[in-house]
Amino acid sequence: MKTVKKRLDEAVAAIGVTDPLADLEIDVRSFDIPRLVTVYPDRARLRWWTKAWFNNKEDGEASVEINRQTAVGFIRDEIAKDAMLEKYYPKQMEACRHAIEQTREQLMKQLNIT
Repeated sequence: MKTVKKRLDEAVAAIGVTDPLADLEIDVRSFDIPRLVTVYPDRARLRWWTKAWFNNKEDGEASVEINRQTAVGFIRDEIAKDAMLEKYYPKQMEACRHAIEQTREQLMKQLNIT
């Protein structure tokens, strides 16, 4: 029984078309989901907030109030992006990790990597 890949390869060879993705190498270890986090103050600069966007969603997550020290630490790169996301958006980060692992496993199955 021929595999789908074999049939596709034979079809491509028969019509003389080159598959533009044939030499594509996927590094399943580097697959990631886009994440963005920012901090901002209210108009009086008394209260600070953080907001996050996952997977390029336009609306993003609900803003979360944070203390000024945390905001300044993030602005100065003393607090990493993922540390902020883990602290203030833990459920979303867990969903990201789960999605990345599922995708990695699916890609490895497709590529016959164990």
